[in-house]
Amino acid sequence: MQGAPSRRQAPRGPPQSRRSPPQPTMTGPRLALAAALLCSCTSPVADASSWWSLAMNPIQRPEMYIIGAQPVCSQLPGLSPGQRKLCQLYQEHMVFIGEGARSAIKECQYQFRQRRWNCSTVDNTSVFGRVMKIGSRETAFTYAVSAAGVVNAISRACREGELSSCGCSRTARPKDLPRDWLWGGCGDNVEYGYRFAKEFVDAKEREKNYVRGSEEQARMLMNLQNNEAGRRAVYKLADVACKCHGVSGSCSLKTCWLQLADFRKVGDLLKEKYDSAAAMRISRKGKLELVNNRFNMPTQEDLVYVDPSPDYCLRNETTGSLGTQGRLCNKTSEGMDGCELMCCGRGYDQFKSVQVERCHCKFHWCCYVKCKKCTEIVDQYVCK
Repeated sequence: MQGAPSRRQAPRGPPQSRRSPPQPTMTGPRLALAAALLCSCTSPVADASSWWSLAMNPIQRPEMYIIGAQPVCSQLPGLSPGQRKLCQLYQEHMVFIGEGARSAIKECQYQFRQRRWNCSTVDNTSVFGRVMKIGSRETAFTYAVSAAGVVNAISRACREGELSSCGCSRTARPKDLPRDWLWGGCGDNVEYGYRFAKEFVDAKEREKNYVRGSEEQARMLMNLQNNEAGRRAVYKLADVACKCHGVSGSCSLKTCWLQLADFRKVGDLLKEKYDSAAAMRISRKGKLELVNNRFNMPTQEDLVYVDPSPDYCLRNETTGSLGTQGRLCNKTSEGMDGCELMCCGRGYDQFKSVQVERCHCKFHWCCYVKCKKCTEIVDQYVCK
């Protein structure tokens, strides 16, 4: 499962640069100190809370801290000891980690909106509840998209000058960029975002010591693999963007820079990885191996899982499943959003609802659009 990710050349559009993710060891005295602090933390941490809770609880920006008040890092729930020490070194990053977690939750809920498990949040501490204790495909996707959200948010914050420890991207000029195009501007700092996300997100897993070959070690390795896949998805989809310059838009000159892809594309890619995720188990040597050797070993860009998924049909306090009772379903669909599959054969109830939409829109000179409001009575179906 080693090796740098490959980048395919797009058939059209601006040239892409061939890049490999930066090494996980971060440079700079503070980052070296962070690594040392993480190495000193080896005690297991309860899984009841997670750094995902940063998405659910507002975080003050550093300039809003009150002199003499309790340090912000001691107030943030869900951080492991190593993450809390990173917080102390990089307090200004925490706002953007929270933003990354929020965008990840939003994307997860979009990708699974038509599935039995729809990425529901259940509280402000564990966020997704007990269901994350199962090493399932759904858990794999959640870890991956969360790590991707942090890379995305930190990379963009660097570009926008929000963080003192990073700035614009320093990615080298792509070799296949036309000579008369300028390589500059202020690109998203994906390299820094990748490195910081690796240090912060993986800290909770790396500070634990488990018995070799144990189920706990299997879950730790699974989480690390999926975290990496999420980070690489952001890195792989980052592309060259260009802007034209010239008289009357003649585009006689172009300036290009590195730009993050829309996060929806990252979610779409990780959803594809979810659909093809590899079932793994722990070996006596303490490494993940395929359950079925007929398949190829997953790369660092692939998702893996170690437990089968529950059916999510009924509410189950043990597994954390919320069930599908009361969920809307599509009577005419044969897919997972269809009433037969969504309701797990329990049947469904029909009711009518009134929907109000904008209609008969007209453009008025100059310059606004005026619409009427139209009401429509539609049939909807919910699972019993």
